[in-house]
Amino acid sequence: MSVLTLPARLWRARSLVGQLVRREIEARYRGSMGGIAWSLVTPIVMLGIYTYVFSIIFRARWGEMAVSRVDFAVLLFAGLLVYGIFSECALAAPRQVTDNPNFVKKVVFPLEFLSVVTLASALFHFAAGLAVLFAFCLFVYGALPWTIALVPLAILPAALLALGTSWFFAALGVFLQDLRHFVALVTSALLFLSPVFYPLTAVPEHLRGLVRLNPLSLAIEHLRAVVVFGRVPDLPEWGANLAFGLAVAAAGYWWFQRSRPEFADLV
Repeated sequence: MSVLTLPARLWRARSLVGQLVRREIEARYRGSMGGIAWSLVTPIVMLGIYTYVFSIIFRARWGEMAVSRVDFAVLLFAGLLVYGIFSECALAAPRQVTDNPNFVKKVVFPLEFLSVVTLASALFHFAAGLAVLFAFCLFVYGALPWTIALVPLAILPAALLALGTSWFFAALGVFLQDLRHFVALVTSALLFLSPVFYPLTAVPEHLRGLVRLNPLSLAIEHLRAVVVFGRVPDLPEWGANLAFGLAVAAAGYWWFQRSRPEFADLV
């Protein structure tokens, strides 16, 4: 089955996908007193911690820009939101198939939907964090730029990258039980190898091209452009990043479908 047919299949099964997404989100907060409110509380607390550590303890600067602690917090938070989409999908992927043996045994169940459900859950948390960011910017700056309408386009390449990576790791996790430890290590390293705590301009010139190869880098910079700076992302850069995201999604989907016949014997 081609990845090109996936959107149509998802639309036909939208009721099933919606139920799975709801179950995924509710399972995370089941039994907690705060419930789904934690999706707002957690990013606010982490924003405060990171901002305190990097702007007050380490006295970090935002490249060559003179920014206040409030500006630093906004720029940092925007980077964390994009990184969060990828990390949530990548960390959940290795056990995605092995934790759902009942679905594996059902020949008619589209297992590839599990990665889509995880992505939808990650986008839900992204949206909750984005609402916090919008409210904070409105309170501090008094207005939001019109370019916030471009947020879906800004994060689309990162979402496609997360989806393709999730498919790849979900299939590979069936064969390699230790994969989740490797993925946890890589995602932790990626937090500091992506321009989350700094802008791309702060990277030394001879290393900047290498950092730009990280597809999350451009997505982070583009989200900051549309939300914080009120600028339209560079279209050639965005187009190249989108093409890469599509390629990763297609490759991950191909690997997942190619590996799928062996899942039932190993799960």
